[in-house]
Amino acid sequence: MSYGKRIAWLKDREQQKNNNKQQTNKIILFDMDGTLTYPRKPFDEDLTPSLINLSQYADIGIVTGSDLDYVEQQLEFLLNHKQLRTKLHLLPCNGTKYYKPPRDPHGDFELVSEVSMKDNIDHRVFKNLMISLIEAQTSIDLHHLPLTGHFISYRGSMINWCPIGRNANDEQRKFFVHYDTAYERTYRQQLKEQLERSLRHKDILKHITIKFGGSTSFDIYPNGWDKRYCLTHFNDWEAWFVGDRCEDGGNDQELYELLFDVGRSFKTEDTNQTALIIDEQIIPKLINCDTT
Repeated sequence: MSYGKRIAWLKDREQQKNNNKQQTNKIILFDMDGTLTYPRKPFDEDLTPSLINLSQYADIGIVTGSDLDYVEQQLEFLLNHKQLRTKLHLLPCNGTKYYKPPRDPHGDFELVSEVSMKDNIDHRVFKNLMISLIEAQTSIDLHHLPLTGHFISYRGSMINWCPIGRNANDEQRKFFVHYDTAYERTYRQQLKEQLERSLRHKDILKHITIKFGGSTSFDIYPNGWDKRYCLTHFNDWEAWFVGDRCEDGGNDQELYELLFDVGRSFKTEDTNQTALIIDEQIIPKLINCDTT
């Protein structure tokens, strides 16, 4: 199935679920950074009552560009909460990896499926992509910005590129964000366009998607491996979504727009708004679905 036909099929399928009043399995998908946590921070425990109430009506999915190790670090409290652990589905790397919840609170999350970027794109494409990333990192002028190492992270099914390094502390990240937004076209937008020109020149851009990941980095993966990919694990479920980077170029955009068309996605600005969305919008709608 071609990429375009697959997206059309996904839209049609989600609309059919909206029309199916007998649909029973529901999952509410949440982005992590900026939605359940502040960027690179632990889970906001103030969200716990809202998620416990939500778990009475639906399962909960965490779909993020981060790999499992970052999910476990940031969501340690949530993943070990006895009332929620058996309702949590973990979908790191945009859902290209899927860990289903344990059967009991003391069990382990079980890896159900994962895909490899290197196994699914041509060797030439992968090699030239890595070369272009290294060239982009070494050519940009960051002498007055913090550089903390570990700029390129290969996560199996995607690559994360962070120009200032993933070890940057809060002050360094804030400095970069301020510098980034000081331009009419943000600095990251300029970096993205520079990388795209390089990939286009090497005739590989057509195979690759580049998205803004969080506030300081880029997520890079094969076409079609955006967050909509996570829906392939829930063919018989009605999916809802809450995320913060829903704008053009953001890594929540595609999943948000797909489910927005059927009234099941919400944009949040921070964890406080996420709680309000759960309490005042999602739960009332789920209750209404159960009583109609």
